[in-house]
Amino acid sequence: MASVPDLDPTLARRLRFDDSGLVAAVVQQHDSREVLMLGWMDVEAVRRTLTEGRVTFWSRSRQEYWRKGDTSGHAQYVKSVAVDCDGDALLVQVHQVGAACHTGDRTCFDAGTLDVVVGEVPE
Repeated sequence: MASVPDLDPTLARRLRFDDSGLVAAVVQQHDSREVLMLGWMDVEAVRRTLTEGRVTFWSRSRQEYWRKGDTSGHAQYVKSVAVDCDGDALLVQVHQVGAACHTGDRTCFDAGTLDVVVGEVPE
């Protein structure tokens, strides 16, 4: 993992980046708890997100950083960031302005639900 001077060393040790140097970032609306999207962050994107108040991702397709909303106006303002128990995912709670999805939908999970067998909770 690359070292970034402004990333807290304790946090850097907790994070578990994949073979591409990325960690999953689940983005959630802070007040409604609505899941908006999933993005990917490397060390620098994590640092920027923690220190700039706006969410920054690493674009796997474009191979560059993108700060959500810079071109669309649909910005994500950071409210909190949590690390999961394994260190391989972040939960980024935001105040979303406009659509979160590049399709113009509020959330990237509006594409429809899958058919599933619904589990029954034992009594």
